[in-house]
Amino acid sequence: MTDDQLLTIALDTAKLAGKDVMNFYRQRNFTSEIKEDDSPVTSADLAANQVIMDQLKRLTPDIPIISEEVGPLPLEKRGKWERYWLLDPIDGTGEFIIGSGDFAVNIALVENGWPTIGVIHAPDHCLTYYGQKGLGSFKDNGQSSKQIHVAPFEESRHVKVAISRRQELSLMGQYLNEDFEFDYIALGSCSLKNCLIAEGGADCYLRIGPTGEWDTGASQCILEQAGGTILDSEFNGLSYNERSTLMNPDFISLGDQAFPWRDIIKPHRANRDF
Repeated sequence: MTDDQLLTIALDTAKLAGKDVMNFYRQRNFTSEIKEDDSPVTSADLAANQVIMDQLKRLTPDIPIISEEVGPLPLEKRGKWERYWLLDPIDGTGEFIIGSGDFAVNIALVENGWPTIGVIHAPDHCLTYYGQKGLGSFKDNGQSSKQIHVAPFEESRHVKVAISRRQELSLMGQYLNEDFEFDYIALGSCSLKNCLIAEGGADCYLRIGPTGEWDTGASQCILEQAGGTILDSEFNGLSYNERSTLMNPDFISLGDQAFPWRDIIKPHRANRDF
């Protein structure tokens, strides 16, 4: 099966799950609870997960799957996988619950330890972002698709920082160098903030707090193919399926690499011992 065929499968599957999610969302007919890691999960997350799992198992039976909503296998069983699907059925479950619309279905294909296909489908916004290694990154509004790129560095302008609507600005602000001027853009969903950077609407995003590899997999591909990157908070690369845990350290999503990021953002220790 070619990469183009796998991308089409990921796109179709994300949109199929998105339809299911929107049925829950529009009717406000879902249950929610708090998981052991203190993150919320709803019946919509679980339903979307089942749709995606069933579709991918049917269409790509030889490709294993890692999903946020399925307990991970031990590293000794998954560590030698040459490729696998990496899923977050609803990224931004908290946004889904409060009704902001800023949530997305995330599907990535990871090959030889790195995401090579990424799909982020935001059904309430009727938007799909996708990227493929060597192809580029694109934004589809349901009518047309266009290639996207990070915003170019211009020394005279403010640095645009994507932030969460619900996270204290001071938590992130302590890692920004006050010698620079910043504009803040509030948005839900971790992956949608990364897509905002990929399409040039923001320049960076600092994620402080626990996330999983499923939170960055699709974004990693889309952002890299648009000219950006995601690094840990010490400016080291992230890793995929290389550790016993699938939890990420704090990370930073960056746009144009011409920005003096090491001057703009103060590094802090990236805890990988979750």
